[in-house]
Amino acid sequence: MIKFNVPPYAEKAADYIRECVENQKICGDGAYTKKCNEWIEEKTGTAKCLLTTSCTHATEMAALLADIKEGDEVIMPAYTFVSTANAFVLRGAVPVFVDIRPDTMNMDETLIEAAITEKTKAIAPVHYAGVACEMDVIMEIAKKHNLVVIEDAAQGIMSSYKGRALGTIGDYGCFSFHETKNYSMGEGGALLIRDEKNVEAAEIIREKGTNRSKYYRGQIDKYTWVDYGSSYLPSDMNAAYLYAQLEIADEINEWRLKCWNRYYENLLPLAESGRIELPVVPEHCVHNAHMFYIKAKDIEERTALIDHLAKKDILSVFHYIPLHTSPAGKKFGRFHGEDKYTTRESERLARLPMYYGLTPEQVDYICDAVKSFYL
Repeated sequence: MIKFNVPPYAEKAADYIRECVENQKICGDGAYTKKCNEWIEEKTGTAKCLLTTSCTHATEMAALLADIKEGDEVIMPAYTFVSTANAFVLRGAVPVFVDIRPDTMNMDETLIEAAITEKTKAIAPVHYAGVACEMDVIMEIAKKHNLVVIEDAAQGIMSSYKGRALGTIGDYGCFSFHETKNYSMGEGGALLIRDEKNVEAAEIIREKGTNRSKYYRGQIDKYTWVDYGSSYLPSDMNAAYLYAQLEIADEINEWRLKCWNRYYENLLPLAESGRIELPVVPEHCVHNAHMFYIKAKDIEERTALIDHLAKKDILSVFHYIPLHTSPAGKKFGRFHGEDKYTTRESERLARLPMYYGLTPEQVDYICDAVKSFYL
């Protein structure tokens, strides 16, 4: 069976985890957490990176930092994971869903402004498959209406928009290091903070509402409870597992891109004949090969394709059920405008296996299996 995903692993990880244990430092903000933060800061150019227990928690922190309150509205796509909405629903806010673009599967930036009301507080663009939303337009709208921008870049590490790393363009950016992501710590994430003025508040929230970070830097002689917060620090053992991958991040990225390009080249004839559609990456976007998907004619054809691949020992999956069609989405949020593409495109999309270690021969076998379904 060719698995859909295999969590990434770098050989030094076991040594680094052992080092944490031997040094008796396995809680949060140890040496490897700091190494990961510094690596991300250097790689992306963000003012500050804080490793977190998940991308979900990074987004919750961003919601707190943005002072999202009950009754506020946050504009986002419905085609996303539940965490994008949950972070704001927990604050009592209302997710306002807008339609997606059929090419990139990202939120349609031309529909955002019409969804803004006097209650709108933030925009939460989601960079689907590591392909950037149209951030120039989104940032212009945010500036015009004095809105906070929180980038859900869960799938976006190593991707960029017009030369700028995803997660660094808005006020806050959120990465995921879940086991399904390009780089993993099992469960984990990171909050990227664009402006230095917001760093201290973020550290307090992340450290259970205390000024403990300042204490460890020697800026104060004792720490105490100063504001609201929670425990968003991952174990340093998780960070050690991740750091081993970050050391070979370019190798992992190149491997995935080679697989992605091989998929694209092999399946291009099917797309040119109109049987399937392939992913679209705008010229000004650099993607990270987070996933490779194809679009079938409709949900019936997609279901048959996934079943066909399973019979050939290939695990292919569909992706998000649009949030506005879910029980919680109907309860907590609302869809603004027409659902022209969100449901239709989501029902056509099938994800093919993609992971560090997937071989060219396996990609070819998968492509042959897809072709055998259509030809």
